[in-house]
Amino acid sequence: MANMPQRRKRVRQDASKRAQHKVFKGSARTWIKRVEKAVKTGDKATALDAFHKANQKLDKAVVKGLYHPNFAARQKSRLQRYINEL
Repeated sequence: MANMPQRRKRVRQDASKRAQHKVFKGSARTWIKRVEKAVKTGDKATALDAFHKANQKLDKAVVKGLYHPNFAARQKSRLQRYINEL
């Protein structure tokens, strides 16, 4: 544990941000999985709804700096390809 007050505060802030980022990234992964599940079952309407939500989550994660822009683009492209194949 840090001895200086500034470092103690930074440790607390880092823990808080890490928890927030973990929840946000988990939410993005959940929506990606929902798209994949809808595609496997052949439900295009549900897949499209989940795809739009997943896009929002991925874009927001990029803005926050949680994901690299190329990673998000690759995920969105992959999901769109799955939906187009339905």
